[in-house]
Amino acid sequence: MADQLCRKVRVCRCRFCRREPQGEAAQEHRAINRVMATLDELGRRLFAGLLAGQAGHGGVVRLSRITGMSRTTIRRGWLEIRKAAPELRRGVRRPGAGRKRAEKNILE
Repeated sequence: MADQLCRKVRVCRCRFCRREPQGEAAQEHRAINRVMATLDELGRRLFAGLLAGQAGHGGVVRLSRITGMSRTTIRRGWLEIRKAAPELRRGVRRPGAGRKRAEKNILE
């Protein structure tokens, strides 16, 4: 199980979680953030988009507060889910995208 968690689980700071840390809403937010911690960036985007779409009006802002993700990223995930035929990609990022390796930055 410890191998699956690739990043730290975010702690929600919304007003419901601050008011009632053991309440039903706080438990739901913790569960969402535990799942988010196990996904790659594509999976996080799609999962957040799915939840935002199910929540209806205000869902994107709500998920942004819970997960700490950008509203534009969540909206993009929601739009990708709504596509009729999602494109299948091999990787999460385009070839050459992302940060340079730390070794390469030191040598330059």
